[in-house]
Amino acid sequence: MANRKEMLILSRLRQDARESLTKMSKITRIPVSTIYDRLQSCQKDLITKHTSLLNFGKLGFNARVNIMLKVQREKRDEIKDYLEKHRNVNSIYKINNGYDYLIEGIFKNIKQVDEFMDILESRFVLENTQIYYIVEDIKREAFLANENNLDLVM
Repeated sequence: MANRKEMLILSRLRQDARESLTKMSKITRIPVSTIYDRLQSCQKDLITKHTSLLNFGKLGFNARVNIMLKVQREKRDEIKDYLEKHRNVNSIYKINNGYDYLIEGIFKNIKQVDEFMDILESRFVLENTQIYYIVEDIKREAFLANENNLDLVM
């Protein structure tokens, strides 16, 4: 488990991963060398990936969907491999409660979503599907970004 200093550093990263160590040091009152050392140790097992959150609509991808799939047990690995390689699939989650996978897909338009689903249905026997179009991001990637919520971990 991380200590309070590490959690403050991680909270700052959750807010802005591009913030300089110097600025982070001034805000948290933790020496730059300590921040650097703690980040190095966190890179090994706690921080899994550095990435940027994009506004896909401004790039011309106006259809974002979450799709829940239930597939035949013997086809789960095959569809997982297919989805992992598909260029429009942003994230895949193994889920429960009557479904096998939750997929986040990014598409230019609804027609592309329909074409994607048609291909899935023709290649795999889908026992059940649910499609939810993401209309607006209200809150995204905010967990532990506010240092006032660090008591959740401590």
